[in-house]
Amino acid sequence: MSQRPELAAARRWVIKIGSALLTADGTGLDITIINSLVAQVVELKKAGREVVLVSSGAVAAGVARLGWKHRPTALHDLQAAAAVGQMGLVQSYESAFQRYGLHTAQILLSHDDVLVRDRYLNARSTLTTLLKLGVVPVVNENDTVVTDEIRFGDNDTLAAMVANLIDADALLLITDQLGLFEEDPRVNPAAKLVSERVASDPKLNEMAGEGGALGRGGMVTKIRAARLAARSGTQTVIAGGRVPDIVGRVSVGQNEGSWLKADERPIAARKRWLAGLVQIKGRLILDDGAVRVLRESGRSLLPVGVSEVTGDFVRGDMVSCWDNAGKEIARGLVNYNADEARRIKGSPSGQREALLGYCGDQELIHRDNLVLI
Repeated sequence: MSQRPELAAARRWVIKIGSALLTADGTGLDITIINSLVAQVVELKKAGREVVLVSSGAVAAGVARLGWKHRPTALHDLQAAAAVGQMGLVQSYESAFQRYGLHTAQILLSHDDVLVRDRYLNARSTLTTLLKLGVVPVVNENDTVVTDEIRFGDNDTLAAMVANLIDADALLLITDQLGLFEEDPRVNPAAKLVSERVASDPKLNEMAGEGGALGRGGMVTKIRAARLAARSGTQTVIAGGRVPDIVGRVSVGQNEGSWLKADERPIAARKRWLAGLVQIKGRLILDDGAVRVLRESGRSLLPVGVSEVTGDFVRGDMVSCWDNAGKEIARGLVNYNADEARRIKGSPSGQREALLGYCGDQELIHRDNLVLI
C-alpha cells in the first residue's frame, strides 16, 4: 500500500534537476547521472504519466567547459557560460532520450513567460500540446538573454511556475541532498530528515539553508517553490538524485525524500487563483444558451454565445461574463483581444478565420481558465 497516495495517483509531473547533481559539483556534465535519470523518466512515462523536465546546469556546465574555477559574477560572463553550457546540456538529454525512441523539446523561459497573461497562455498551449504528442519538454531559464533571472532567479521557482502553468499534480525537486533536514546535516551529521510537512508550515523557514557555489538554489528556494506550487494544489517532494530509482520510488508513493504537501485539491486551488484576479479588463454579455452551457456542462465559452463585448483588453487578460439579466456568472482569461472578440462575437467557429484573417483558438475562454462565480 502506498505511503503517499496523493503522489501515487499523480498523473502529470514536473521534475526539476539541480546543477550540483548534473555537473558533478562543477566538474562537467555527469552523463552517468543524466542517463540514469532519463531512464527513470522513461519508466514513468511507460506507466502512463506525463513529464516535463526543468533542468538546471547550463551555467555550471559552461563554467566547466570554459575551464573556469569559479562561477563568475559579471552578467556577460554568466550569459556566455549559459550559452556554452546549454549546447552540451540539451545534446545530452536528446541523446539519452533517443535511445528509447522518445523526442524531446527545448523550452527556454523567462519568468515573464509564465507571469504575463498572453505569454502564459502561449506557453501553456505549447507545453500541453507537446505532452499530448508524447514529447518530453526540457525547460530551462533563458539565461543567455535574461538579466534579472540570472542575478536573482532560480530554477526551483521556475519549476513551480511550470507546475502552475500546466496544472501539474506533482513537483519533484531532485537535488544532491536526500531532502530537507531539520538542521544542516553538514554541521550536524545526526540531523533528522523531514519526511512530511504541509508546505505552508512556517517552521520550515528555520530549517532552510543557502545554495552552494554553483547553483542558485538551496533549501530556501525549494521551500518557496513548494509553497508556490501548492497554490495550484501541486504536491512537492525534495529528494536525492543519487538514490537508486528515486523517480520511480517517489512516483509510487514510497517514503523517500521530503514531501511538502499542498493542503487543497488542484482544481479548487486553480479556481480560487482565477477568482482572486481582481483586475477585470472587460465584460462579455452571454446569451441564454451560453449561460446554460457554462453552468450545467462546465464547457468552454465559444464566440457564438457572446452577444456583446465591452472594455479594452488583450489576450490573457481577465474578463467577466454576465447574463442578460445583469448578473455576473463567470470570470476567465480571454484568448483574444477586445477588437478581435468584437469581430467574432456571435459567430460560429467555422467563420473565425474569415473574420480574423488567421485561425486562432476555438474557444474565447477555455474551460481550464474559467471559473463560475
